[in-house]
Amino acid sequence: MLSMRKYLFSAGFALLIAATSVSITVMTPPAFASEIKYVINDVPITTGDIAHRKAFLKLQRKKGDAAQEMIDQTLRMAEVKRLGIKVTDEQVDAAYQRFATNNKMQLKQLDGVMAQSGVGKEHFKEFIRAQMAWNQALSARYRSGDGGSVTEQDAVRRMLDKGGSKPTAMEYMLQQVIFVVPASERSATLGKRKREADAMRARFNGCNTTREFAKGLIDVTVRDLGRVLAPQLPPEWADQIKATKVGGATATRETERGVEFIGICSSREVSDDKAAQMVFQSEGNNDKNADDLSKKYVEELRKKARIVER
Repeated sequence: MLSMRKYLFSAGFALLIAATSVSITVMTPPAFASEIKYVINDVPITTGDIAHRKAFLKLQRKKGDAAQEMIDQTLRMAEVKRLGIKVTDEQVDAAYQRFATNNKMQLKQLDGVMAQSGVGKEHFKEFIRAQMAWNQALSARYRSGDGGSVTEQDAVRRMLDKGGSKPTAMEYMLQQVIFVVPASERSATLGKRKREADAMRARFNGCNTTREFAKGLIDVTVRDLGRVLAPQLPPEWADQIKATKVGGATATRETERGVEFIGICSSREVSDDKAAQMVFQSEGNNDKNADDLSKKYVEELRKKARIVER
């Protein structure tokens, strides 16, 4: 899976955050004007957006062009929307909370740091959302082969380089349970459907009884996903699936379809040509590969985009 380091910041940034938080009540956060500076495929970028990003770069002690970063982020989010990738507010809030916890801060402290520095918590949260969504877009593109997939011949060659040892991978038999929530009813029924999904997930004790449990429920879809190798797991589910015991189910998640969870029917360690191919492909998918793929992807989007400077 592609690295998520893009929004999990370095120790240096964490120390800077901690140092900045000492004087939260001393300074008044700067105010930024909000005139439209660029229009990217009909999506405006304001001078305020650029000022917030400039403050963010300063907080990170990182060089960069704030305007170009905002243009790239806007292009990425347009592509994410085209691909149908969504990152919920709950996921962003959870990542924001993890960042505060990892830096031994309360949320109010982190809010204060973001306000004092001129970044603003909303700008930071949108940055997190953009990075999480873009990571999914990159993963999808990599799996499609645009990232330089490993052929079976490559896998055989690497096996020989390793003395003939064939790598192994965990293979999962999975079942997906979806409590469907139509878009038009989302605000009214999502909470109720999540409670129903949580209740069913708590009763889950293996894939054989899922459909029996679902019989008396309205708009519940049960899908057998078949066998999936660990490197092929969707990035948004991978960690939970790997951490869940056979016969159990992941926590529920809100998605564009409604509320979902994944049941783990079985798992086993396999060693065959397909596993070798997937493992080697996953091993090659490091941060440099991700950076290179991201740059290439954004360059393509820029060439197609309509970028107007006001």
